Amino acid sequence: MIGPAAYERLVRPLLFSLDPEKAHHLALASLRAASAFPPLLATLRRFQPPLQPSKVFGLDFPNPLGLAAGFDKNGVALPAWEALGFGFVEIGTVTAKAQPGNPKPRIFRHPEQQALINRLGFNNEGADAVAARLGKLRASGRWPKIPIGINIGKSRGTELALAADDYAYSFRRLRDFADYVVLNVSSPNTAGLRSLQNEQELRALLQQISAENNAPSRPILVKIAPDLSSFELGSLLVACEENGIAGIVATNTTLDHSALPAAHGQTGGLSGRPLREKSTATVRTIRARSALPIIGVGGIFDAASAREKLEAGAELVQVYTGFIYRGPAMLKAIVSSLGTA
Repeated sequence: MIGPAAYERLVRPLLFSLDPEKAHHLALASLRAASAFPPLLATLRRFQPPLQPSKVFGLDFPNPLGLAAGFDKNGVALPAWEALGFGFVEIGTVTAKAQPGNPKPRIFRHPEQQALINRLGFNNEGADAVAARLGKLRASGRWPKIPIGINIGKSRGTELALAADDYAYSFRRLRDFADYVVLNVSSPNTAGLRSLQNEQELRALLQQISAENNAPSRPILVKIAPDLSSFELGSLLVACEENGIAGIVATNTTLDHSALPAAHGQTGGLSGRPLREKSTATVRTIRARSALPIIGVGGIFDAASAREKLEAGAELVQVYTGFIYRGPAMLKAIVSSLGTA
């Protein structure tokens, strides 16, 4: 098995020699191929961490470490993610309508800071196509046994006044394939989207989704930005608590680029190590104000940063940028260490 050090020495330089988005597509295509080939899945299972079971949102998680939304937007490699040992996987962001996202280039690496900037803009195949793919996977008998979350967002061409209808369409199309659903109202790369975190707009969205969430209902979570003021965060939490929201995903990427060289000249959301403190502070604030379960995301690269989120109040954690920089062996290293704490 390739450990984190070997990945960083041998595999990562090859991937980082490619354009970031091309490297992403190559990695995802490889995992998609493995998902359809049992011998390759067996090889991936060598990375699996030990069981550290927990129950959150009424769901059973084999371990607390999940894959964040954004890596597998269209749900093409679910069996491979399970084989690698993720405790849960969140696909998306999926929108009601298929869309290409923002112009390229739109992903930028900052290796010295172990960070990424992205301005992808919810590029995805749309709710209908993703639902069709997931239906075929379920019919094939290869559906994962781990919880699957589906992250949904607003289509670019939809006016903010019609955002609730847009989310509701995706929810109706995808809910049957989701163990939980995340409402992404915090990406910085869709114009106006973050205004849906404002109390009035958020309440309208939550009320419509709650009305659609008929039995058997799904846990509904809200993914928030790390850049909210204390007042904004407090109002958001009240709206979530009063509308039956099951939990919070904290956090999305940040627009604060102060950790990077001033002349980098790139726009978009920053993830990776520079996000760690800001996202952990948000988790800690949520826990001080609310009993809502939290999925902590942002700057997790090792057991210490994962434990930091859990000790701040998160029940579960997710990785994205850390997985790109450290590779699949980080899963076993993190979960094994958490189990000995």
